[in-house]
Amino acid sequence: MSDQSHKPTPTHPLARLFRSFNRFMVLLWRLGLGPWFNFWPTLSGRILVLVHSGRRSGKRYYTPLNYALRNGEIYCVAGFGPTCDWYRNLIANPQVELWLPDGWWVGLAEEILEPELRWEALKAVLASSGPAASLFGVSPRLEENLLRQRTASYRVIRLRRVAPRTGANGPGDLAWVWPLITLWVWLRGRRGRRRPKR
Repeated sequence: MSDQSHKPTPTHPLARLFRSFNRFMVLLWRLGLGPWFNFWPTLSGRILVLVHSGRRSGKRYYTPLNYALRNGEIYCVAGFGPTCDWYRNLIANPQVELWLPDGWWVGLAEEILEPELRWEALKAVLASSGPAASLFGVSPRLEENLLRQRTASYRVIRLRRVAPRTGANGPGDLAWVWPLITLWVWLRGRRGRRRPKR
């Protein structure tokens, strides 16, 4: 018997929460704070931003994902299975961009189908996801058969770094905001210290 109670769907209440969190996470990366968020992976999980193209529209999409590094290679998991939009986009067009703590990369995505590699990579991603895996009932500390059952629909993706990427519209492209904020705070402080003339 399959364990449907722990199978996440795009309408799952936590999925809606994660969508809101994802928008916030992309903004952090654009402000140049993404690498700092990865400073404490036990608390926050390891998070990258995957930039991919819509399979029909060609529009650029930005999806924060938990990931794991194994033997120098990057793995992530589509926890909503084959209905996940970003997964379907990768299958249609595997050329992606990766925002990682060590830089901005052109990448190539491929699904892992070999059972043993898939299983080891999946466990590594769950272990690197901080509290997110436990929220969905797939803690890597679960008994193996139960964990295999609950993650049977998950898709495991390997992301290969092909070349460094540069240009506009990447991580840190809004970092110019910080000097303006600093100047505004400084001016406000100076104005607050002025005493009215008598």
